Amino acid sequence: MKFESLMLHSLFGACLLICVLVLGAMLTAPTSVPSAVASHAQVGASSAS
Repeated sequence: MKFESLMLHSLFGACLLICVLVLGAMLTAPTSVPSAVASHAQVGASSAS
């Protein structure tokens, strides 16, 4: 019982660490807008007004 409990706690800790690292990487990643998306956004903004 003790070994299984230790393994489950270790697995939970590893999964939690991975989730926190992935979330942190997604939040701190630099975002770059492709030129095609930027050009469509400008056309949509100018035609709407």
